[in-house]
Amino acid sequence: MYLRTVTRTNKDGSKVKYYQLAHNERHPVTRKPVAKIIHNFGRDDEFDPDQLKRLCSSIARVCGLKVVDPAKEPDNHENTQQADEFTLIGTRTFGSVLAIEALWEKLDIGNKLRKLCKKKKLKVPHERALLAMTANRLCKPESKLGTWDRWLTTVYMPTCSSVKLDHMYEAMDFLHDHIAEVEEAIFFSTANLFNLDVDLIFYDTTTASFSVDQEDEIRKYGRSKEGGWNAQVVVALAVTKDGLPVRSWVFPGNTTDVNTIETVRKDLRDWNLNRTLFVADAGLNSIKNRQELSRACGKYLLATRMASVAEIKKKVLSNRSRYIVLKDNLRAKEVIIGNGERRRRYILCHNLKEEKRQKAHREEVVTYLKEELSKHKDKKATARWAIDLLASKRYKRYLTVTKTGKIRIDRKKIKEVERYDGKWVIETNDDTISLEDAASGYKSLLVIERCFRSLKRTQIQMMPMYHRANRRIKTHVKICVLALLIERIAEQFCGVPWNHIRRELERLQATEFLSETHRIIRRNEIAPTTQSTLKKLGISVPNAVLALTPRT
Repeated sequence: MYLRTVTRTNKDGSKVKYYQLAHNERHPVTRKPVAKIIHNFGRDDEFDPDQLKRLCSSIARVCGLKVVDPAKEPDNHENTQQADEFTLIGTRTFGSVLAIEALWEKLDIGNKLRKLCKKKKLKVPHERALLAMTANRLCKPESKLGTWDRWLTTVYMPTCSSVKLDHMYEAMDFLHDHIAEVEEAIFFSTANLFNLDVDLIFYDTTTASFSVDQEDEIRKYGRSKEGGWNAQVVVALAVTKDGLPVRSWVFPGNTTDVNTIETVRKDLRDWNLNRTLFVADAGLNSIKNRQELSRACGKYLLATRMASVAEIKKKVLSNRSRYIVLKDNLRAKEVIIGNGERRRRYILCHNLKEEKRQKAHREEVVTYLKEELSKHKDKKATARWAIDLLASKRYKRYLTVTKTGKIRIDRKKIKEVERYDGKWVIETNDDTISLEDAASGYKSLLVIERCFRSLKRTQIQMMPMYHRANRRIKTHVKICVLALLIERIAEQFCGVPWNHIRRELERLQATEFLSETHRIIRRNEIAPTTQSTLKKLGISVPNAVLALTPRT
């Protein structure tokens, strides 16, 4: 059933329109649909419109619908007319930058930077420029030019709309001049806001490489952590046991790990931290560093090189005291060397599951070496195949060259390596820490490795660095660490990795429309999972209409 319109032309050429209520029936002979008139409403200039309104109302009542009369609701009619005049300009990402900006303010980073700018009587939006660069590292890492030219136009960040490329470089120089003050303020505001437990501080270093032909003051040639010989800088990071950055440092590329402690000691001591246990890998374990750490943080927990320290080989590994079982596969025992104030406390840990894995791996390697040696009658170490084996990090530890210049498997080396299966030794000057806390504390050093992976490869992508000036190289690292702090805070709130959080937040978008008189920006409907993520982050759901401004 439908409303049918019929037009008839009069002799004088005028046209008359009729309204009819009809429905189609199939002709019994031709089987073609034929319109059957149920009711005539009359000519369009004579019929009563109320008849159709009553018919519409009765149909709507049965169907559970509502009929709106534009004549009685002029506002809706006006809005309908305006909707037809809207022009869709485009859609931009909104959710990710909304969350980053909210956490930026919650951590008091923006407030601290604004106070510094006000103190220096600066009118350039340095704080907004630093926010834009930090947010870019967490969303789609770009160079500073790419952030301003390509990325900012794809996200809805109205507070950063006035940021220019020059503002970003000026903001980096501003942050470089005040970085110590900013880092301290951010750390203590974060510690107070989240009640951070800073009893454990994990410390480690990594490298960031450059493709340059000449060294300068900070970019020095050295052996990078990824392998290879490159111009690089050394990036040091101290984090809490939850993975929240405490402080970061940038050293010249030829700086060894043991030479970074003096700077770390001075900086951490200036913050007047309470009781803190400094946890680091074996690369930082030396007599000088232990003395520096004792003065800086008081207590330390350091891994040791079992195979290269005579005292550990002869006295710790050969100690016959019983192990204390901590977990199913983990046991440990305490070994004290020396007396009085010069005594040294070692904790020997043994993982039975790891011992089996290392033993199986070694047997696999030795079996391969036997098969490889049996293939060659000439066992001279100068042969090409023998040189390849001796140059391999995987195989050379089990091989030796005899006095006659022949290569063979060294059974003595294999037996020596067996002593270290599943074991690691920790040295500490804290007499109060338990065996279990010491063993699990060192195992938790993996948290800083995860921070470095996020900084360098997975999320923030600290490299490549598109800067030549040393001050901006250092500031670029600091911006990346700020991004890491926001990332770790978001992960703590939501309990999932940042890439999952970002993927959920990017479903929230802002769309721009233009009417004849106004520019309108409206968010899309928020999915329940996105709304749940915002709630976990402590962010209120934004208004449906984000901006409504007159057109100029």
